[in-house]
Amino acid sequence: MNSLFGTDGIRGKAGEFPLDAATVASIGRSLAIELREKLGRNARFVIGRDTRESGDWIERSFVSGARSEGAECSSAGVITTPGVAFLAKHLDLDAGVVISASHNPFEDNGIKIFSPCGKKLDGETEKKIEEFVAGTSGKREEVPSHDDHPKANEDLQKIYLDHLRNQFNGLSAAGIKIVLDCANGAASSLAPDLFRSIGAEVIAVHNSPDGKNINRDCGSLHIAGLQKLVVENNADLGVAFDGDADRSLFVDGKGNFVDGDAILWIMAQHLRLVGELANDTVVATVMSNIGLEKALSRVGIKLTRTAVGDKYVLRELLESAGSLGGEQSGHIIFPQKSLVGDGMFTALFLLEAIRFAGSKPLSEMTDGFVSYPQVLYNVHVGKKIPFDEVPEICEAAAQIETELGEKGRLLLRYSGTENLARVMIEGDHQAKIEAQAKKLSGIIKKVLS
Repeated sequence: MNSLFGTDGIRGKAGEFPLDAATVASIGRSLAIELREKLGRNARFVIGRDTRESGDWIERSFVSGARSEGAECSSAGVITTPGVAFLAKHLDLDAGVVISASHNPFEDNGIKIFSPCGKKLDGETEKKIEEFVAGTSGKREEVPSHDDHPKANEDLQKIYLDHLRNQFNGLSAAGIKIVLDCANGAASSLAPDLFRSIGAEVIAVHNSPDGKNINRDCGSLHIAGLQKLVVENNADLGVAFDGDADRSLFVDGKGNFVDGDAILWIMAQHLRLVGELANDTVVATVMSNIGLEKALSRVGIKLTRTAVGDKYVLRELLESAGSLGGEQSGHIIFPQKSLVGDGMFTALFLLEAIRFAGSKPLSEMTDGFVSYPQVLYNVHVGKKIPFDEVPEICEAAAQIETELGEKGRLLLRYSGTENLARVMIEGDHQAKIEAQAKKLSGIIKKVLS
C-alpha cells in the first residue's frame, strides 16, 4: 500500500481511504497498541479538531479504535493544532492527536499525531502504523464501536489560552485595534477571546464556521479581504489564520501584506535586541525570499536554509540550537517556547516586539526588508530525472543564473507528492523573471514529459 503519512501527517478526502471510518479506527487501534508496547501500560491521548463537518465522526472513529485497545482519550473539542500539542505535554499524556487538514478545503481532512515533547510522530512508529493498517485492511470493519465518545472538555481550551497569556505576562494590547480573520477554523472562538483579554479592540471576521466554510475565500490563503478591512476600519494591523491556526500572516495599518519572511525579519531583530537570537542565525526554507537573506546579511544575521517543510526547519533549529525559524507561509517556530508553530503565539510575540519598539506601526517594523519579485511555475513531468543529469536543463539553468547574478536566485526542485517540477525564480524585474521561468519550464516539459 502507499504510505499513509506525508510531510504533515495523514491527509486526504474525508470518507475515502485512508480517512474512511474503518481505516481511521485502525489507525487509532495501532497507535494505542504501539504506545502500550513501548510504555508497558495503556496509553493516554488528548484529541482535538478543527471545524470541518467530517471532524466529529473522524474523531469518534479514532477514539473507537484507540479505546478498543485500552487507551484513555480526552477531547478538547475544536482547538488549534498547537493547542493539542501543548496539552499533550502539559497534561503529561502520551500523545496529542489533531483532526485537521490545515489550509485545505472542507472536503479534506487529516490526522496529525504529536509526541509529548511536541514533535510529530517518529518515522518508526509511522511505519508500524502503516504496516498494521495494511495487515488489517480486510478486517477493519470488525473494530468495535463505542457510544461513550468523550465529551469535549472546554476547560482544556481555557488551559491553553491561559498558557499563551502567561508566556507574555503583563503584555497589554490596550489602544491597538486588530482585525482577526479566523478562516472559519479552529481559531474562530479562541483568537477573539485571547486578544480581547489582553485589551485589544478586536474586529473578528470569518469566525462563524458551519462545517463547510473553513478556508473558503478567507484566512491566510485569501489576504485581500483582510487588507481591505484593515484600511476601512482604520485598524493598526490584521491577522489571518489558517484552518488549524498553526500559522498566521499579517497586514499592516496601511493595508500592506506582511508575510512570514517579513515576520522573521522583525522577530530576528527583536530577539537580538533582547539577547535571545541564538548564534545570530535564522532558519528558513529554500522558498524564503532572497530579500530576507540580503536584509539579514546587512545587519550581520545569517540565514540558514532547509528543504521545504516545517519539520526540516525544526530539525535544523534543534540540531543547531537555534531560536528562530519559519516559512514564508507564516509558520514560525520559536523552539525555546514550543516545537510547534502557533499562529496566535506568533501574533502575541509580534505585539510584544511592537511594544518593545515603542509601539511603532507594523509598517515601520518591516523597514529594511524588501521582498524581491518571485515567480513559481509547476510543470507536469512523466519522470523525475535529476536535473543535473539532463544537459538541456543544465544549460538553460546555468544561463539564467548568469543573467541573475547576485540580484536573483533560481531554485529547481521536484514535488515530493506529485509528478511536478517546480521552477522558482527571484530577481529585480518581474517581466524578466517571468520570461526566464516560462522558457525553462518549456524546456523541462519538452524533455521530461
